[in-house]
This record gives sequence, C-alpha cells and structure tokens, in this order.
Amino acid sequence: MKIIDTLKERRSYYDISKKLPVKEQEVFELIKNATELVPDAFNMKSSRVVVVTKENQELLWDKIYDKFQGQVPREKIDGFKNGYGTILYFIDSLVLKSLEKQFPIYAPKFIGWAEQSAGMLQLSIWSGLKELNIGASIQHYNPIIDDVVMELFDIPNNYILNAQMPFGGINSEPDEKVKEDVSQRIRFL
Repeated sequence: MKIIDTLKERRSYYDISKKLPVKEQEVFELIKNATELVPDAFNMKSSRVVVVTKENQELLWDKIYDKFQGQVPREKIDGFKNGYGTILYFIDSLVLKSLEKQFPIYAPKFIGWAEQSAGMLQLSIWSGLKELNIGASIQHYNPIIDDVVMELFDIPNNYILNAQMPFGGINSEPDEKVKEDVSQRIRFL
C-alpha cells in the first residue's frame, strides 16, 4: 500500500479478538522492523517496546481494571482484553539523560524529540497492523497504571510508559471517519 492509502485505512478498532489473520511471527517481525527503521533525533534510539500476549494479555487488562477500581467500565477494559495482545510503548530515560549531558544546550528538547519518535513508531506499527488486517487502537492509561505494568512485567524503572496498543483480529469495522476540512490547519506559502 502507499502511505496515504494506509493512513486512510488505519482506524481505531475496539471490537477485536484473539484470532489473528496472520502468524504471530509476522506481527513480531513488523514490530521489530518498525522499531529499527523509525527515525529519531540524534539517532537516540530511546523507544522501547514490550509485546504482551496470551495469559499476560488477560492479566494486564485485569490489573488495569483493578487499578481503576471500577472507574473505567468493565466492558471497555474487556474490549482490550479480548485482543490477541497489547504493545506497551516506553521511552528509556537513561538514553535521554546521557544525551542531556553530552549536549546540554539541547537538554530541554530531548524528551519532546523522544515523544515525537515514539509517536512515529506507534503510527508505523498501527498502520502496519492494518496492512496485516489486524485491528488496533492506542490507549493512554498511563501514568495511573505505570506501577502495575512495571511490577507485572519487571520493567526497568528508567522506562517511561508512553502508550498501550491492544491489537487483534477484527470482529467489526468502526464507523466511517468524518471528513475534515483541513484548510484551517494548513498554510501553503
């Protein structure tokens, strides 16, 4: 697919299942390739990815539900839990600290640049999943769930949780996107 076609097709899928239309290894290869190829400032390579599947997938979303003590509806959490897996996105703060020491003039900018790269990685993987006919959505239950995730999967304390991406087989298509008039957000000079 061409990039614009892929972006048009990429959607937030909430009705997902544990059944993938491809082998698990294809998903893992997509994630590895995207993580390697997505650019970032100063070639910092600060993004970290943890892919949770099978019983860990269920455990993750049960613990997230418990953490919110019922403030997030069970059916919403179960929609994510019903997926094949969840991609947890992190930024490694040790990488940022090292760069801040090396280039103090840019120190305040490294976190923003790391977040930009993390966003590009998330969109690349999300779009790649769609090309594999796998549904996904991006979630931001952090920082409330940080301690749960860190403890549950023995994540280093220098990792900063950035987003969660549940993914799985597509049970149903989301509603059509509303076409936006982007002329209010773009200027051509």
